[in-house]
Amino acid sequence: MSLSSNIPFLTTAQMREVDRLMIEEYGIELIQMMENAGRNLAAAGRDLFLAGDPAGRRVAVLCGTGGNGGGGLVAARRLSGWGAEVTVWLTKQSDTFTGVPAHQLEILDRLDVEVRAADGISELDADLVLDAIIGYSLSGPPRGSAADLIQAANAANAPVLSLDAPSGVDTTTGQVHEPAVNATATLTLALPKAGLQTDEARSRVGDLYLADIGVPPELYAQPSLKLAPGLDVGPIFATEEIVRIW
Repeated sequence: MSLSSNIPFLTTAQMREVDRLMIEEYGIELIQMMENAGRNLAAAGRDLFLAGDPAGRRVAVLCGTGGNGGGGLVAARRLSGWGAEVTVWLTKQSDTFTGVPAHQLEILDRLDVEVRAADGISELDADLVLDAIIGYSLSGPPRGSAADLIQAANAANAPVLSLDAPSGVDTTTGQVHEPAVNATATLTLALPKAGLQTDEARSRVGDLYLADIGVPPELYAQPSLKLAPGLDVGPIFATEEIVRIW
């Protein structure tokens, strides 16, 4: 995981367009992107915070119902397979999940990975907390069980690794809502998000890493993305799937 610079940052709207282009123009489906995101989240957690060996270590994975949460569910599966003692905490009851996240949750059920609803959560007993509650879809301050999970993550006596952005941080403006995760490190996806650069956001982001979810570099030249003219996003991940931004 080497330090990387001169990588462009995307707004939330641009990242939504990346996702749309991946699916509609390139035929790369959400489940493929989610698998890549979750695999890299698990690997980053293992290598950054579990000394390269998760066997026997306690990992709490906090998941919302959307794509960010789906990535967390993939990470939970991978870490469980690597021998970690995984507990998944959900913002909603499992029967409210739909689409690809519901599919990922069903796999965990078949594997007998412990899954709990966040209602009434008070504390997290873990060696590592993975924050996959809210990604770039954040709209206003987190509420209800999402807020409860964020507060539990911040109170935990363990490092917190956030997926894409710390939950509660706006990925375009950098506004830090109340509550918001105070991450030890953040693993953002495809390209880093513009809002993570602000001083306010950086106080919650911690160390920032970037993970490959399989975006073809030529996609970034699509006019609909409205990136700076002449900007060439090359093969960022040619030598490793996770690179350090700061």
